[in-house]
Amino acid sequence: MPIFEYECARCGQVSSHIVLGRRKRERRSCPACRSTRLRRVMSRFAVVESEASRLQSFDTSSPRDESFYRDSRNVGLWAKKRAREMGVDLGPQFESTVEKARSGKLIKEMS
Repeated sequence: MPIFEYECARCGQVSSHIVLGRRKRERRSCPACRSTRLRRVMSRFAVVESEASRLQSFDTSSPRDESFYRDSRNVGLWAKKRAREMGVDLGPQFESTVEKARSGKLIKEMS
């Protein structure tokens, strides 16, 4: 069951639609405005990186926008990179604290 994305010609909304075998030619409609004038668009994709790869390519000097800090994988990334740049080993206690912060366990412990 492939999932295709379509953009509405009327309102510009992009929506995902599951396409089942014999229903391939079924008319789809925009969930926002109900228009049937949809065109198939390239789907978004994600690239999976290891923690080591993310850390290596991370630039501590470039400014980050708000969305960067909403991703739990980024918690502690700046601190880890700066510590490496300065030649400081923060040890397993720091790694453990970062993992707790990423999972939300640190906040629960502090409450």
